[in-house]
Amino acid sequence: MTKPQIRPASGAQYSRIHGVGGYRPVRVIPNAEVLEWIDSSDEWIRTRSGITERRWAGPEESVAEMSVQAAGKAIAHAGISPEQIGGVIVATVSHLKQTPAIATEIAERLGCGTAPAFDISAACAGFGYGLGLADGMIRGGNAEYVLVIGVERLSDLTDQSDRSTAFIFGDGAGAAIVGPSDTPGIGKLIWGSDGSQADVITQTEAWDTAFAKPEAINGPGEETKWPHLRMDGQPVFRWAVWEMAKVAQQALDAAGVTADQLGAFIPHQANMRITDAMIKALKLPESVPVARDIAETGNTSAASIPLAMERMLESGEAHSGDLALIIGFGAGLVYAAAVVTLP
Repeated sequence: MTKPQIRPASGAQYSRIHGVGGYRPVRVIPNAEVLEWIDSSDEWIRTRSGITERRWAGPEESVAEMSVQAAGKAIAHAGISPEQIGGVIVATVSHLKQTPAIATEIAERLGCGTAPAFDISAACAGFGYGLGLADGMIRGGNAEYVLVIGVERLSDLTDQSDRSTAFIFGDGAGAAIVGPSDTPGIGKLIWGSDGSQADVITQTEAWDTAFAKPEAINGPGEETKWPHLRMDGQPVFRWAVWEMAKVAQQALDAAGVTADQLGAFIPHQANMRITDAMIKALKLPESVPVARDIAETGNTSAASIPLAMERMLESGEAHSGDLALIIGFGAGLVYAAAVVTLP
């Protein structure tokens, strides 16, 4: 008797980004305000990071609310309806509720029906990880369109007294609609991790440890101090400059594209000095526009690439159909890079 065989799933031959959208909180935090918290100077912050201001979310600008706003713009840009979305992926490290996944609330609010929805935690590489998962879902026949969101409220995890990190982080959400394509629109994803360096960017302590302390429950007139983000800047800088330049080049090679054929370079908005060093290492021509959204937005982790992509398209720095090299890297340590066609 012949054993029955499973009918294989089949999807689109290729995928691409069909639309992008972003949400930036209303409140602007200039360097002058940061200097009220730490002993530093505007010149030091600008020189060290390239940041002049950042956005911090207010009480009503939750992870879910920012995501819904960004996703709505991406859906409109793609020209599809929410009902056509067959998957919702949310990349975040700052949704503070362990379960359920915030993606399920977002999918419901957007009207995505019964689409599968889940969160991933890949820090600043989260958008790239989500893009790779969406590409596989579409070409594997498990969805026609997938919504990928990178969203952070890093202000909730920022220690305003920490001189090394208080000026870096910002809040916001960026979203992309990934769907079928007749031509290749997303190159091979070069992604990975190096857990041996997990301690160079980390949360200071686990939630259970923090709230098990007696003073965290009954501190005498003192507000409970939450765990916050801590970063060892020099090792991170060296790793990002030297190792991530190699990863970026691997993404170009895998896509069969040279640096001079790019229409944009959109790195994770971590630090302007890291971006400049990567440009030099890649021998990127001056004619290729480079995302520098960090100056006004700060480091928004998983949200930074789609936010920067939206800004470049809206400003005319980059154009629909251009090839863009994207790369994200951060806590874990994790990384993800690919060449994509801009929507």
